[in-house]
Order: sequence, then C-alpha cells, then structure tokens
Amino acid sequence: MPDRMPARTTGRTPGGAAYTLHAPAGAGGAPVVLVAGAGGSGRIWEHHQVPALTAAGHRVVTFDHPPGAGGPAGLARAVSELVSVLGLPPCPLVGHSLGALAVQELLLEEPRLASGALLAATRGRPDPVGRAMARAEAALADAGGSRLPPAYEAFVRLGQNLSPRTLADGGAVEEWLDLFEIAALTAPATLHGPAAPDRDRLADYARITAPVRVVGFADDLLAPAPLGREVAGAIPGARWTVLPDTGHLGFLERPAAFNALLLDFLATLTPTDPGAARVH
Repeated sequence: MPDRMPARTTGRTPGGAAYTLHAPAGAGGAPVVLVAGAGGSGRIWEHHQVPALTAAGHRVVTFDHPPGAGGPAGLARAVSELVSVLGLPPCPLVGHSLGALAVQELLLEEPRLASGALLAATRGRPDPVGRAMARAEAALADAGGSRLPPAYEAFVRLGQNLSPRTLADGGAVEEWLDLFEIAALTAPATLHGPAAPDRDRLADYARITAPVRVVGFADDLLAPAPLGREVAGAIPGARWTVLPDTGHLGFLERPAAFNALLLDFLATLTPTDPGAARVH
C-alpha cells in the first residue's frame, strides 16, 4: 500500500518556530504556508482556513512565530528557515497583517521560495494608524509589563478587529468577547495591532515577479483597505479584492468569502511537486 502521511505532523525549527503540517486525506497534496499576524499563533488558521485547504487537497503548514522574531524582516527569516527545514518546493505563501509584510519581504529577497502569494490586511509604507499603534505598544511595554484587565482588553479588541455589521449582532458580539478575553488571559501583554514597514517600500514592490493577490477588509481600522490597494497597485500584475462587512480579522469574520478568494487564487497558480514536501 502507498505510504499515508499522518493528518498532523509537528516539529520545531532550529530558530524555535513550532510548526504543524496538516495533511489532506490520502497521500500527496501541494503545500501552502500560512503566516499569521501579530500575536503569532498558527492556531488562528485552524478554525477555518486549514479545513478548507485540506479539503481541497492541499498540505498546509502553520507555525507560531519564534521568540524574538520581531518585525517583518525577522519573521521573513523565520519563514525562510521553516521552508528550508521542511524541504518545500516553491509554494504559495499566505500572510495576514504582519505576516503579509513578512511575505512581501520574502517576495523581494528570496523570490525562489514562493510560487505566489496572497496578502491580507497589508500596507507598503508607514502611516498614521500604524505609527499610533506602535506608540501605544511601546507605551504598554514601558509600563513595566502591566496590561489592561482581560475584560477591558477584550472590549478594545472587539472594536479594533470587527466590522459594524458584526458588532450589530448581539450573539456574535458575546461569542467574540469570550474569544478575545480567553486570548487576553493567555497571550503576552500586547494589543496585537498592525505592523508597518519602517520606510516606504512601495517602489521596491515593482521588483516582485510572483503572482500576487491582495485582499483588503472594508471596515479594517488597523490596516485600512486603501493601504492594501496601494500594495496591489505597486506589484506588477497583482489583483486587488476588498471584502465588505469585514474588519481586521476578516478571514475569521467572513471565512467562507475569504476562503473562496484563497482557493480561487491557488487554482490559478502553476502546481508544484507535492512529493518534494517532506519533514526532516
């Protein structure tokens, strides 16, 4: 009988990134790497994106940001190491917020790693929203590790990350508050805001040659959709889509719509050899 890959394989890179390889039923499956935003937990993709991708026959890699990964450049190095450790062929990279910025760096510095990229809630230059959040994060850190009470932090995240449509749904609000409060109790003291480039990178993105789709969330306060549109306009041939009734966590808020975009994009890419993906 042919070898069957286990449904989940876990490991850790030399740099400390804990990863999980999610395999579809049966052998094979073209790999896709999912890169989370600030907060850095690979589990965030397991609610909706991993099931959709494995059901479509993809092998999916999720991972937790390693300690000290820092900004986009450090996270890009962690992704590069992960791809090397797993022996992946050029494959699609999917990034959200900070994860998207890291993928953008890889598309510039190590284009051989990616067969294409989907970038969600991204930006290509410093902006007032990003600078304000960076100041807030720094002030929180300077407060000696103090943090907001979990219930209040959950309320702040509610307004930061979700659309008015979701906030008008009382049942949904209660569910999201529960999730955010649990996250506040278990995560480090941070507001998990957006990352921003330390300088304007839009002109550099003209060098990107991989197929790219940029997805913006219409009601995103942390990474306003017009900033994502700028990134799409700067990358030759990139496609731009904005999802209505979605905030910064639009891939969780309207997962069916986001997953449809993701699967449609993956279907346009030239397949890589699934047999080249292996875990060391």
